[in-house]
Amino acid sequence: MAFTLAARAGSAQTSLVDSTPRAAWKHAAVHYGKWAAAAGAVAFTALAIQQHRHSNDAWNSLLAICNNNSQNCAVGPDGRYRNYQSEYLYQLAIYYDHRARWRLIAGQVSLLGAVGLFVADLRGKSTTPPNQPVHPLKLAVTPTPDGATVALRLSF
Repeated sequence: MAFTLAARAGSAQTSLVDSTPRAAWKHAAVHYGKWAAAAGAVAFTALAIQQHRHSNDAWNSLLAICNNNSQNCAVGPDGRYRNYQSEYLYQLAIYYDHRARWRLIAGQVSLLGAVGLFVADLRGKSTTPPNQPVHPLKLAVTPTPDGATVALRLSF
């Protein structure tokens, strides 16, 4: 946090004034938010993988029941399986598949947000390092018709 000393005119008293701009807070939010969004993308993708595995397990169980006895996969006039266990496994596979889909969408949105925050964090950065060494002495020699002019600049 940066503080400046401000002096009042006609008074030797100085006060400590908080000069931290809102831009610094926004920069911190963007800087740490990009990592939170990236972590969210990884977490949602991992959850989607887990839900997809559950869906595959239910679907493979349904296929095993159907392969053992084709009558277990007979479909009624309403489009549902007549066997309760077959219908249950089918609905379970669909349920986990929908959950996996929404988690993948959330992961992609988080990834898109993280990319945007990474780009926003790069914006406005200087190419020079923030702690440049000070060069207090500068010597300039300029040729003139009579000889040369020497200029010495001392910064402090």
